[in-house]
Amino acid sequence: MSVFQTYLQLGFFHIFNLRAYDHLVFLLALCAPYVLRDWRRVVALVTSFTLGHSLTLALATLGIVTFPAAVIEALIPVTILLTCVANLRQAGRTEHSPARRQPESVLWALPNLLAAVFGLIHGLGFSNYLRELLGQQSRPVLELLAFNVGVEIGQLLIVSLILLLGFAVLRGFGAARRDWLLVVSGAAAGIATILLLNQFTAT
Repeated sequence: MSVFQTYLQLGFFHIFNLRAYDHLVFLLALCAPYVLRDWRRVVALVTSFTLGHSLTLALATLGIVTFPAAVIEALIPVTILLTCVANLRQAGRTEHSPARRQPESVLWALPNLLAAVFGLIHGLGFSNYLRELLGQQSRPVLELLAFNVGVEIGQLLIVSLILLLGFAVLRGFGAARRDWLLVVSGAAAGIATILLLNQFTAT
């Protein structure tokens, strides 16, 4: 197996893994407001998240920027909580109030911007694992590229499964979209709170 294939698999299984539950829960919260027909918006969100974490993954892995691992591990559940708060606010809005409706450009731009910012934080989290794999290599460009591609393939698969699960719940069980958003966001917020508390007690 080539170096590229090896790190591609490592990246894929780093994200497509129950032990990466913090990143999985973030993706769940990120996709909660959307249904299968909103796939274009979801792709835009994932692309924005990708741009953010690809940047910091590269910078941190190459040693250009450094952050304490404990700080990053605490910030990741914060990104989940903030995403859930935005979801719960959206669920609480009245659909019949024209004054509260935002222009379509804002509805696309603001979530994408937040996803990119949160991606910066998650990229630093990915880099901690990748640096352990690389050891003392100073210019791991090929490994970095392969790992990042693997993460993205795993991430796209996870997002697809979340959208399909939402479709099954909404169509198969007749659940209301607002109820789905509230339940998923509430569960994600609960997990994020536990992660954050654990991080504080560990320090």
